[in-house]
Amino acid sequence: MPLFTVDPDKCNRDGICVAECPSRVILTESPKDIPRPAPDAEEHCLQCGHCVSVCPDGALSLSWLKPDECSSLDPELRLSPDRAEQFLASRRSIRTFRKKPVEHEMLLKLLEIACQAPSAKNEQPWHWLVVEDAAEVRRLAGLVMDWVRLIIQQRPEMAEQMKLPRVLEAWEKGDERICRGAPHVIVVHGSKDWPFGSEDGALALSHLDLYAPTMGLGTCWGGYLYTAANNYPPLFEAMGLPSGHRAYGAMMVGYPRFKYPRIPRRNPPRVVWK
Repeated sequence: MPLFTVDPDKCNRDGICVAECPSRVILTESPKDIPRPAPDAEEHCLQCGHCVSVCPDGALSLSWLKPDECSSLDPELRLSPDRAEQFLASRRSIRTFRKKPVEHEMLLKLLEIACQAPSAKNEQPWHWLVVEDAAEVRRLAGLVMDWVRLIIQQRPEMAEQMKLPRVLEAWEKGDERICRGAPHVIVVHGSKDWPFGSEDGALALSHLDLYAPTMGLGTCWGGYLYTAANNYPPLFEAMGLPSGHRAYGAMMVGYPRFKYPRIPRRNPPRVVWK
């Protein structure tokens, strides 16, 4: 079966699919021609679906994706600039959570939205670990603290830079600052040989992070957790991550205890215009 087919009765020869293909594997010889696959299309197609998504007449179908299998955009749901600005500016890192667990279906929805993120070469390299058990979250935080003690002892300058002595002092007083008492933690991981893993992981977690408030959830990036996971084998093993993987990032998730009615100021952009 060819990589894609074009319905000649629907195709209006506008060349949009040719222009929008990131790998340039859709060809036409002249404006009157029906688009066709390049000789190396199978090898270099990113399977991004751009061509199917962008065709205004639904003329092009991939071997794995047809126009009627795609969700249509609803113009009524588009955000105005003012609404989008408030939504993005009001995003907060939540560090105080209710003890109420998040429903399994809601956590799954977060992952589905996260997987809509862009990734280098459309690799979609993400694998996910969802810690649903609050007691297990606490246990993993304890293993992070073992790593914290080790770094304070072996690399004191790095420990000071990361504020680890304060984290340890707080822990010993009963104030857990690794996962902040969150009922759940989501870790994104993938092959350690994929050179864009950190960027792809951050993009996916950013999608999750921004979608969570629409569901009434709060999130906070778990920098200590995933940094320790990549540098402290006992924690890596406790998380059950595959030996050929590394953690790309981690996110605390739960219902926030408090609401934020105001948006704080941020520093203006530091820009050089040329």
